[in-house]
Amino acid sequence: MAVFVALGAFLMTLAGGWTAQRVTDRRHLVLGLAGGLMLGVVGLDLLPEALEAAGGEVFGVPAALLLFVAGFLLAHLVERLLTGRRAGHGGDEHGHRAPEVGLTAAAAMVAHSAMDGIAIGAAFQVGESMGVAVALAVVAHDFADGFNTYTLASLYGNARRKALVMLAADAVAPVAGAASTLAFTIPEQWLGGYLGLFGGALLYLAAAEILPEAHHEHPARSTLLCTVAGAAFIWLVVGVAH
Repeated sequence: MAVFVALGAFLMTLAGGWTAQRVTDRRHLVLGLAGGLMLGVVGLDLLPEALEAAGGEVFGVPAALLLFVAGFLLAHLVERLLTGRRAGHGGDEHGHRAPEVGLTAAAAMVAHSAMDGIAIGAAFQVGESMGVAVALAVVAHDFADGFNTYTLASLYGNARRKALVMLAADAVAPVAGAASTLAFTIPEQWLGGYLGLFGGALLYLAAAEILPEAHHEHPARSTLLCTVAGAAFIWLVVGVAH
């Protein structure tokens, strides 16, 4: 049942990636929307789930929040290292971004989608009603995942073919994740810790990369409205799912 339901996430991910491809002539609006979606996913979906699942504190701070900060710093470190390496080889002398950063970010989205599938399978292990509720939330926000995966890969100058490969991997990941739960059960605290870490990395990409790029050449109100709309859409999804 979990694998069958995860096929819905597969289709929604592809729909999100297809949408991102079709609006290349409005790139600033795409990036503004992607930034809002990512902000909404982190603040309204990932972080609350991480705080609830991870539990425990380390020196008075919830473990999920520590991992959230660690994820933010890790994303910053990875980007600096990859960008510096590209500059050292003369590949960034015109300010072009390192394609490896985009592929790394897209790969993180794929890993997240796999964890989404695992979450579906684990929820069905608890009960069918729980599985359906989690599946609805995953399927709904996987449109944003597909949209963001393609956008992240293509934003950094990767060829369209590579972006499509990452999109396909992101679509298959939740199905594979759900299937894997037929063999094992993931501890809830581990899942919460992962969500916190991934949330920090995603917030860095939204705040330090996607949104500044969206407003760089087109600082229009329409771009800002797209960002607000993206965050509001995730709020609606989370509200309906709960």
